[in-house]
Amino acid sequence: MTGFAPDNLDLDGKVILVTGGTGSFGKRFVDSVLTRYAPRKVIVYSRDELKQSEMQQEMRERLPAELLSKMRFFLGDVRDRSRLTLALRGVDIVIHAAALKQVPAAEYNPSECIQTNIIGAENVVWASLSNHVKQVVALSTDKACNPVNLYGATKLASDKTFVAANNLSGDIGTRFAVVRYGTVVGSRGSVVPLFRRLLAQGATELPVTDPRMTRFWITLDQGVDFVLSSLTLMRGGEIFVPKIPSMSMPDLVHAMSPGAGIKVVGIRPGEKLHEIMVGADDARQTVELDDRYVIEPAFVEYTRTPFGSADGGRPVAEGFSYASDNNDDWLSAEGLMAMLDETGS
Repeated sequence: MTGFAPDNLDLDGKVILVTGGTGSFGKRFVDSVLTRYAPRKVIVYSRDELKQSEMQQEMRERLPAELLSKMRFFLGDVRDRSRLTLALRGVDIVIHAAALKQVPAAEYNPSECIQTNIIGAENVVWASLSNHVKQVVALSTDKACNPVNLYGATKLASDKTFVAANNLSGDIGTRFAVVRYGTVVGSRGSVVPLFRRLLAQGATELPVTDPRMTRFWITLDQGVDFVLSSLTLMRGGEIFVPKIPSMSMPDLVHAMSPGAGIKVVGIRPGEKLHEIMVGADDARQTVELDDRYVIEPAFVEYTRTPFGSADGGRPVAEGFSYASDNNDDWLSAEGLMAMLDETGS
């Protein structure tokens, strides 16, 4: 399994803020930063007081007092620019993980998704520039590439906002980048916990929307390491895409329960058959590194060195695309179970 552990990442004395920090990614990211580095402060910025209270209680049970003393919890919504601007005072690094992510909910409530995912992205950019934040990394999704649903469209707009923000930073010097990856094994709302629950209830069939469907797979720890390693690599304006394995949904069912049948329930509104993270139209700006692809910014009005041969980079072929159905790396049943064991799913 590919690892993305960062080299030469120095977070000593840094102040780091995570939007949406009470989510699956945010909690694992905060834990990793506190236990592996020596930041001065880590701030969780989110809007749900109950989740913040639960996260604080979980941390008290696991972490020593000297690490807990570095934590701060700010109630606030990324829709609220003034509150966000106050929260970012003195912050060195922002990890933007807050988003509305459920595809059917976004299809039914488009204005809410736009407010959080697009207007919220603009607010993060504005607040970061206002406070001279040094680095901003925004979490994206495969659904932002060639979007067919509203969630994907809002994340594409968000990605474009962060990439273009580098052209606004001027002598402030803030640098913005994006990371884009696929399905996180065992994360809240993913299919693995659903299958586990159904099997525990005695189900002999598991629901699959379409037997042709494939997905990329990454663990939560890999996602955190990928974000951290992107902090060391970023020059401003990149979309970083990890090289990770694919698996078909029927293979997922058989890996989790070899005797289970498959019940085809039909594709949900806005759902794709296959995930795509680098589209053919992005190929002209895409460079391949050993463990990832880098989509370079198409429009640059600031000092920036592109990724090239000196970095071990090589341009991809014209018309290249990176999708879960044309991937060279396929996950075996044993590989999936190893990922589940690693995540405790």
